[in-house]
Amino acid sequence: MRKGVKATVIGSVFAVMVGGAGYGAYNVVSAMGGSSGIAGSGGPAPVKTGPPSAAEVKATTKKFFAAWESGESVSAASYTNNDAAADPVLESYGGAGHITKVKITPGTTTGATVPFTVHATVSYKGVDKPLDYKSRLTVVRGKTTGRALVDWQPTVVHPELRTGDTFVTGEAASPAIEAVDRDGNVLTKERYPSLGPILDELRAKYGDKAGGTPGIELAIKHAVADSADTTLLTLEKGKAGKVRTTLRASAQAAAEKAVTKYSESSIVALQPSTGQVLAIANNRNDGFNAAFLGQLAPGSTMKIISAATLIDTGLTTMNGPAPCTPDAVWQSQTFHNLTGLKPDEGATLADSFARSCNTAFVKFADSVKVDSLTREAEDRFGLGRDNWKTGIPSFDGSVPASGGPDTAANLIGQGQVQMSPLNMASVTATAKTGTFRQPVLVAQSLDDRQLATAKGLSASTSDQLRAMMYRTATSGTAAGIMAGLGPDIGAKTGSAEVDGQAKSNSWFTGYRGDVAAAAMTQDGGHGIDAAGPIVRAVLAAGG
Repeated sequence: MRKGVKATVIGSVFAVMVGGAGYGAYNVVSAMGGSSGIAGSGGPAPVKTGPPSAAEVKATTKKFFAAWESGESVSAASYTNNDAAADPVLESYGGAGHITKVKITPGTTTGATVPFTVHATVSYKGVDKPLDYKSRLTVVRGKTTGRALVDWQPTVVHPELRTGDTFVTGEAASPAIEAVDRDGNVLTKERYPSLGPILDELRAKYGDKAGGTPGIELAIKHAVADSADTTLLTLEKGKAGKVRTTLRASAQAAAEKAVTKYSESSIVALQPSTGQVLAIANNRNDGFNAAFLGQLAPGSTMKIISAATLIDTGLTTMNGPAPCTPDAVWQSQTFHNLTGLKPDEGATLADSFARSCNTAFVKFADSVKVDSLTREAEDRFGLGRDNWKTGIPSFDGSVPASGGPDTAANLIGQGQVQMSPLNMASVTATAKTGTFRQPVLVAQSLDDRQLATAKGLSASTSDQLRAMMYRTATSGTAAGIMAGLGPDIGAKTGSAEVDGQAKSNSWFTGYRGDVAAAAMTQDGGHGIDAAGPIVRAVLAAGG
């Protein structure tokens, strides 16, 4: 097994998602589409257009399955719209993967989509084990050839495959582990689905240190450099070594349940007094650990750092002026508040923080230095230095010293600022205690790694942040979410606009006692719409 960082999810107010069509691209057409053009006498036959017919779907699927079953990777790949990408995967299936005796049973076709079941055997050095799973494919019309072709996606061959991945069977590169929480409860991906990739990473890094011995496995070898392999089937068990984590099973269970209610959601909960991670959960179609590795604009949750910057640079205090104007202009870019927010020219910083007034913060762009926010994030909150060592790969946040319109945008968590839920949970923990404690998932003593440090906040700044977050949680934008959670609470809502999305990304961070949590839901709307209920559920569970 290998370990490392998967491809990051990147987004900001200026991000634009672009899709392109490459080799074997196909037309997207309506059900009324048909063939076009008239064949000239003696000329080439016209290229077919329109969606594949039922007969074409059946014929293409049959040929593709037959070639796959026979181990003819080149032939099978030729029935897809990207044979260059399909062939290496299909070749590794029967080659390095040692998957034999393949039998594919199609299910009921819906339009051009065919579900199917795979029954196969993994054979390696005299050991045979059955491999059964389900997948699906869609038949499309080749744009240049007009042929009916399988729309190539790695998930066609196996639902856990990603672009560039291949199969391999052999002795595992790392021994298996038995991961346990802080109280000794066993953590499995069957009980806690979000932990699947995280347990893979822990195994890759600590398997050799935990006293286990490797077994024989069928695994997916991921294309992303240093990414941990994903075990699909164990042919011979090795001896599992025990790895104790900082997680708390009850908090993990609450986090897992909470994210299932909102697609593309992630949450991290940690203990402010220690920095120990209590829960990590993701509900994403891509299986990506966005909770630790996501890189997205955090919206107004960033105002915790921005408020600290304004206080520490002497520009204002929680009771000092921070007028909430209808709009604010910075270097020809106009910034607005959320619809329905009434202006308040006499607002204090605490007023504007609790109501999440964007223009109040943007107005300070004239006064802050280009790197003021960067220095605050790095020196006080420990962000952006690429030196966190949590125990598994993580993103450390990024608050670049951006000039131009981004100076203002960064103050409200847009522009070039990038964060993960882990980062924002840590920001909240630092605001709560005044001390930066680098988040950890496994004890530092396990590998003697060097943890990141920062000087943290002054007692005055921390007191003011807690007061403003308490007000936000009791009478501000987060009041509806945090109601009934007790006296020792604080929160901040956020929403981050992303070009190309119908709705903004929903962000919410808060604390209750010695538990801090932050959640993000892509395309989730306002902070209270999706991320807020996720955080509340974990805080209510008590960590």
